[in-house]
Amino acid sequence: MSLADLSLTRWRSLDLPAARRLAQQAAERAGGQVAALETVEHLGAPLHRVRIARGEREFALIPGGEVALGFDADGWRSPPGLEADYAESAEQGYGCGPDLRAHLAQVLSPRRNVTVPTVLMAVEAEKLTAPPAGTPALLAAEGLRVPSSDEWEHACGAGARTLFRWGDACPLDRIPYGDDSGPHQQPNAFGLHIAHDTYDAELTSDTGAVHGGDGGESVCGGYGAVLAWLPLATAQRNPAMAEFVHGPDGEEMYEEFSTRPVLPL
Repeated sequence: MSLADLSLTRWRSLDLPAARRLAQQAAERAGGQVAALETVEHLGAPLHRVRIARGEREFALIPGGEVALGFDADGWRSPPGLEADYAESAEQGYGCGPDLRAHLAQVLSPRRNVTVPTVLMAVEAEKLTAPPAGTPALLAAEGLRVPSSDEWEHACGAGARTLFRWGDACPLDRIPYGDDSGPHQQPNAFGLHIAHDTYDAELTSDTGAVHGGDGGESVCGGYGAVLAWLPLATAQRNPAMAEFVHGPDGEEMYEEFSTRPVLPL
């Protein structure tokens, strides 16, 4: 099997020796070395997790193919406590709808099927060193590029259809900022350190989307627990933050935002 044919479904069907061969192939193509290969439990089945070192960066192997993205707010079953917490926030004038389900339908990307390529994606996001418009050229000089929104969402969720990459629930006794023990601090299924800090805001090639955080707006605003966790939701795109980042005011603050370099295979 070649890397071009490597879908997430096929990747999950491989035994460890076959996964090791493809990991080595990806590392050679990238001009790097396999730094780690481990098997973790994800969605009730084993999933191989690969990290490849190239220079000062580490990349995770992200199998692609046809994948389901977005969030089905109508079919979602809310864990206990989330809707009540949102109702308290709504009473204070926060949120985008009369109830949590209506809010999610407005702020999360819709359910859809897309096809994404197999890529290597940086384990850690990197702060911008130039305004957003100039970032693609800087990455291209290193043989890298900015991810698309679909690629980011797929890499974050790793096939999970839950609200967050770790499940549908979030702690309601604390907010994510300053919480070192929460589920957001663990690597995701592909080994990425992603959707872990609401003060972060990752840019993609889609100028209408910002992922993985909202620049701290929800925390500073005192919106409530659920609304403080939702910037870390896999399908969250924060269009208002994206408008600010790519507008004239954002050009002066580009160092506050980040992106996650992608190495095409």
